[in-house]
Amino acid sequence: MAKRSLMSMGLSASRPMTGDLGDEPALVAFDFDGTLTVKDSFNAFLKWRAGRKWTRGVIRLTPSLIGYVFDRNRAKLKAAAVREFMKGATVEQIENDARAFAQAFAPSLLRPDALAVWRSWRAKGAKLVIVTASPEITVAPFARGLGADLLIGTRLMTNEDGRILGGLDGNNCRAKEKVIRLREVFGPDVHLTAAYGDTSGDTEMLAIADEKGYRVFRGRPAT
Repeated sequence: MAKRSLMSMGLSASRPMTGDLGDEPALVAFDFDGTLTVKDSFNAFLKWRAGRKWTRGVIRLTPSLIGYVFDRNRAKLKAAAVREFMKGATVEQIENDARAFAQAFAPSLLRPDALAVWRSWRAKGAKLVIVTASPEITVAPFARGLGADLLIGTRLMTNEDGRILGGLDGNNCRAKEKVIRLREVFGPDVHLTAAYGDTSGDTEMLAIADEKGYRVFRGRPAT
C-alpha cells in the first residue's frame, strides 16, 4: 500500500497559520514541550486518548522502553508509541482528538510566564514559530490557539486512505533537525532574534539565535 506523509496530503501544520511569512525584523522560535508547557504534551495526549487502555499499551511498549535505555534513540521510541496508540486511526480522528485535548488541557499545560513572553513578542510584530519534537498533528490546535505563524514538528506517516501507519515521516524534529527544518522554510542563512528551549534537543536552535532563552520559564498554571 502506498505511503503518504501529512505533508504530501497538504495536512502538515508546518504551513503558515496566520498569513504571509514575509520578511520581518524579528523571528522568534519556541520549543513546545517543557518550554511553553509544563510537561510533555504528546505523552499526555496519548494517555488521555488511550484511557483505560493506557497501562496495557505501556506494558506492550516495555521492549522499546528497555531498548531506549541502551540506544537513547528517541525517534525509535516515539515511532513505537505511535504504532501502539495511534496506528490505524484516521488523520481526521487524530485531528479531532487533538483539538478536544487542547481545548480541555491548554489551561493546565501552558506556562503563564512563557505566554507572557510570547505575547510580548507578538506585540512587537515578531513572527512566532513553534519548533517541536512532538507530532505536528497533535500540537497544531495549541499553535492555532496561540496564533503561531508557523508550526514545525515531527511528521507522521500515513497511507493513501489517510490512516496513521505507525512510523515517522522523516527525522524526529529534535536537535540539529530543528535547524534543518527552519532552514527549509527560511533559507540556509536563517537567524533567529530569539529562541527558547529547555533541553539538549534545543541546543542547535538556540545557537542560531541572538537571545538564547534556556530554561527561563518556570511558571505553572493556577488551574
